[in-house]
Amino acid sequence: MSTTEEMSAVKNTTPVNGVYPSSTVRVTIIQSSTVYNDTPATLDKAEKFIVEAASKGAKLVLFPEAFIGGYPRGFRFGLAVGVHNEEGRDEFRNYHASAIKVPGPEVERLAELAGKNNVHLVMGAIEKDGYTLYCTALFFSPQGRFLGKHRKVMPTSLERCIWGQGDGSTIPVYDTPIGKIGAAICWENRMPLYRTALYAKGIEIYCAPTADYSLEWQASMIHIAVEGGCFVLSAHQFCKRKEFPEHPDYLFNDIVDTKEHDPTVSGGGSVIISPLGQVLAGPNYESEGLVTADLDLGDIARAKLYFDVVGHYSKPDIFNLTVNEHPKKPVTFVTKVEKPEDDSNK
Repeated sequence: MSTTEEMSAVKNTTPVNGVYPSSTVRVTIIQSSTVYNDTPATLDKAEKFIVEAASKGAKLVLFPEAFIGGYPRGFRFGLAVGVHNEEGRDEFRNYHASAIKVPGPEVERLAELAGKNNVHLVMGAIEKDGYTLYCTALFFSPQGRFLGKHRKVMPTSLERCIWGQGDGSTIPVYDTPIGKIGAAICWENRMPLYRTALYAKGIEIYCAPTADYSLEWQASMIHIAVEGGCFVLSAHQFCKRKEFPEHPDYLFNDIVDTKEHDPTVSGGGSVIISPLGQVLAGPNYESEGLVTADLDLGDIARAKLYFDVVGHYSKPDIFNLTVNEHPKKPVTFVTKVEKPEDDSNK
């Protein structure tokens, strides 16, 4: 289907002889593990999955949080209150080396892959801006263009020691031929005001790349789908201990007592949920692979008949949210303009 035909199928909701046109979109979550300390190999792995998803008809492909660069589960970077050490600094140096610049050559390659395979692509990555790292979601169009990014606004717990905080300038929702697409990363999804900002921007396909594979997370995803009247796609890595680099200082509380030879470190749980709260695909706790569903975009209107959180079910006379979308820069340079000398009296 061409882009024009796709847009017509999705956006034209006027019935003909009482029959609505098709508004079904196939989406795929890639549940997979980073190749730690090897970003080129991670990109090669991503390419194989993108090609596979596209060959099966996917129009949107979503990867987990920090897929490029890696989610540092169990890493401690030698940190404790008032304590620093050389091993932790070396560990961060390696982690920084695996991160990518945005824009940069890795972003160009991902844009090319999206274009070559005619898919919308949302990729979790560790972004480096100088020597500060950000947990970021990157957005790409089927035309092979990098659309922009969302930086996680509030890292969780020890993440705050290794990742910077995003600001209001990178909370986009993109209006695409298959619907309005945006993202909330991991426990940002627990932030009611952040969710409200996305709802106010009209999000329809809500991407939730995460590192949380708990049963409570599944409940949150169903709640958000119903609350927002949107499709929720939650992507998580599935990773065995052997896929992590060897290091004696890692701490895995949830697997420390297991007797398995190669225990699971990141447990998957990727899932796709409709605006009516129905689980369309997943959760997968068993292995790497594709989690795919066909979204009937008509379900958005069906859900919002009864509840539109920023529409007919809002109370702006009582409640109001202000979102500051200006970038927050630590240093602003104001250059003094020198006036030319007046040579008329010489």
